[in-house]
Amino acid sequence: MRNTMAVGRDFAETLALRALSWIAGEEDLLPVFLGASGLSAAELRNRAAEPDFLVSVLDFLLMDDAWVIGFCDAAGYDYTVPMAARQALPGGAETHWT
Repeated sequence: MRNTMAVGRDFAETLALRALSWIAGEEDLLPVFLGASGLSAAELRNRAAEPDFLVSVLDFLLMDDAWVIGFCDAAGYDYTVPMAARQALPGGAETHWT
């Protein structure tokens, strides 16, 4: 498994594209993603390279541990990598409430 502690923006965007590809290949998950995003399949293809959209892909993936595990197992990443990638993108800094 590839483990990346410090993730750069380019890597994070690439990982988000891989996550989007994984989501699109999951027959049961793609309709959930489309419903949550409000996009059609055509709009999804058109927006796939937009950084703000890639943020939403990682936000969606991170909503369910089973999705993170499924993606990471399929792609060969450590389970912490999607969160590290999300933190490398705009608005991704962790919020500490204490």
